[in-house]
Amino acid sequence: MSRRTLVLVLVAALLMAPIATGMAAPKKVKVVFWYSLSGKIAEAIRGLVEEFNKTHSDIEVEGIYQGSYDDSMNKLRTMILTNAPMKTRPHIVQIYDIGTKFMIDTKATVPVQKYIDRDNVNVDAFEPGILAYYTINDQLYSMPFNISTPLLYINKDMFRRAGLDPDKPPRTFDEFAECARKLTIVDKSGKVVQYGASIAIYGWFFEQFCATSNVLYANNGNGRDSIATASAFATPEGAAILDWWYSMVKEGVSLNLGKGTANTQKAFIAGQVAMTLDSTAVLNTILTGVAGQFDVGTGYLPRPRNAKGGVIPGGGTLWLMGGHPSEEEAAAWEFIKWAAEPKQQAFWHMNTGYFPVTKLAYDLPELKEHHNKYPQFATAVQQLRDTPRNRATQGALLGVFSQARQTIEDSMEQVLLGKAKSLDVLKSAAAVIDAAIVRYNESVGK
Repeated sequence: MSRRTLVLVLVAALLMAPIATGMAAPKKVKVVFWYSLSGKIAEAIRGLVEEFNKTHSDIEVEGIYQGSYDDSMNKLRTMILTNAPMKTRPHIVQIYDIGTKFMIDTKATVPVQKYIDRDNVNVDAFEPGILAYYTINDQLYSMPFNISTPLLYINKDMFRRAGLDPDKPPRTFDEFAECARKLTIVDKSGKVVQYGASIAIYGWFFEQFCATSNVLYANNGNGRDSIATASAFATPEGAAILDWWYSMVKEGVSLNLGKGTANTQKAFIAGQVAMTLDSTAVLNTILTGVAGQFDVGTGYLPRPRNAKGGVIPGGGTLWLMGGHPSEEEAAAWEFIKWAAEPKQQAFWHMNTGYFPVTKLAYDLPELKEHHNKYPQFATAVQQLRDTPRNRATQGALLGVFSQARQTIEDSMEQVLLGKAKSLDVLKSAAAVIDAAIVRYNESVGK
């Protein structure tokens, strides 16, 4: 046999060896991840998934967009109620903050505390205010992921022209209203050409104002001392929030642009209003939209004078779904744990504007450079850390929170249109929400 023939035989033998001996390439564990954010944020999610898959040869995560948070919850609810086969269910689901109680009550999830304890994950490195919201009965049920709080956004150029200090944004309701007056410009014909403020009719803002006012949204310690059986916001303190808001609209210094934040965001970017409220997560979007046309500043969410409250961490978390084979559950946890690590959290923050859930991310050079470029985000970090941790700022646990938010938004709209009194409309909203809470509690055997 010639040398060339011998070489060819040996090569062929090597290539056939895995087949001949029954060896096969290691099979990857497949993990399905449902997410509920679109646009640029979805690109960042897909980037994380791709990076994880590249760096973990034994696991393959498939990210699937499910529409809104409510869409994801409804699909999940249907799967659970119809006892859909486990192979059709996701391993990880991204759910917003107000879906927490519902997710726990499904009894279809695995608290991430199980694996945190197993792997000795250092949760002391996580932001305490974030952990406070998602920890119930000493259990962290889901992993914080896309976390945000509301911020006050101001046009610093308009502040200067009005003789206001742009480095001292208003901190109280009274200060905010006074600034709105000074920032409103009316032409000779009586037409308002620049409004001092515009706040979207968004139930999240009412929840946050309750927290800054140190007012509970639901009874029994916001449903954290025991199961909430009724709402708790229909009080003079709750009504004072809407009274303050409506007084500015009635006076013509705050522009009412209806529900949702898209219109108020556009008005602020266009220089039509001097102040607005929005999520920390849209800071990059606002700065990109403004494109240097004016100087953007940020401030804390306004509160009543002498109020001792703060902000509630909003956004969403990653839930580990139960019932899957143990190797699949463990693989899903590996992705969740990995996504919460400093490097991934820095990437996530820089590409979305959501908070890093771990304080260790702020030590990374790339994040320090990012914050030097965008110092406005420091306000958000400090506001979260200055927030006292109590029942009001932990936020409420309600199984019908999505319905409650919509009901509140309808009530807020009636007040801001001058069609109803604040306390009356809150009492009416409370009656609707309380009935829904009773029905829900009965449905889950509580």
